Amino acid sequence: MTVQISALALLIGTLLGAVICLLRTRKNPVLRGFASVYIAVLRGTPVLMLLLLLYYGVLARAGMAPVMVAVLTFALNVSAHVAELLRSSLEATDKGQAEAARTLGFSGWDTFRLVTLPQVLRIAKPVYQSTIVNLIQWTSVVGYVTITDLTRVINNTASRTMQPLLTIIIGMLIYLCMSYIVFGIFALTDRIRQRKRREAV
Repeated sequence: MTVQISALALLIGTLLGAVICLLRTRKNPVLRGFASVYIAVLRGTPVLMLLLLLYYGVLARAGMAPVMVAVLTFALNVSAHVAELLRSSLEATDKGQAEAARTLGFSGWDTFRLVTLPQVLRIAKPVYQSTIVNLIQWTSVVGYVTITDLTRVINNTASRTMQPLLTIIIGMLIYLCMSYIVFGIFALTDRIRQRKRREAV
């Protein structure tokens, strides 16, 4: 359940974050203002408070499954972080390369796809990796809305076995393993990219 909620929230949150980033960088003051407020509110709101608000308040009568409420909550939170991450990465790119591409006859879309986007992804990658790990850790609060996730199973097991110390340590190790799986995946992609670069040279 922890992995399912994290994966769905990451996918939806990343796509939504890209849209919010697009609005944040528009010249239209209304769109830019909406995106700025969106990011400020969701980045500044504790995930647990947002989860409780949506589950017991906004969506209380909608009949939505608790798991979907959790996915929506974490997706909204992740989208705000991803939007700001993409915006800052976009501002950190080398604008001279994009201008050179346009001078050589590249279209606006080709310039973004072939020149700007690879730079944005490279700059954003380390922080995005941390965002994924944080998301996995944030999901530990979904037990507040009746979802039986890893943390709730750990608590129940500790109550049944009367060995809270051992059970909690095992739970921490499981979360640690999931985090390092994420780190390992990103490290593997770095090695593949470096190998391809050496082969190209």
